[in-house]
Amino acid sequence: MTAAIYAGAIIGAGIALLVSRIWAIERRLDRLSRLDAKVDVLLEHAGITFDELHGVPADVREALEQGQTILAVKRAREATGSGIKEAKEYVDEIRRRKVGA
Repeated sequence: MTAAIYAGAIIGAGIALLVSRIWAIERRLDRLSRLDAKVDVLLEHAGITFDELHGVPADVREALEQGQTILAVKRAREATGSGIKEAKEYVDEIRRRKVGA
């Protein structure tokens, strides 16, 4: 009986911790959404168009738009002269920017 009480207390504490973490994440997401909206207003007011793929070589963009990640990495290597790891990180960063837009 005592073991069941301890297990219930541990599970309850775990759930409480999980709920508090989720609440903190939601607060951060709300704040990021407000900041994003403010930046959008500032860009619009300044007459600036944001291009999340600014500076990305056209052939790398094309490969990503076609969903060909490996080809995009190959083209990024050719464009930047970097190794496979660096080119993959570059392409992954471009994909993250594009998803966030």
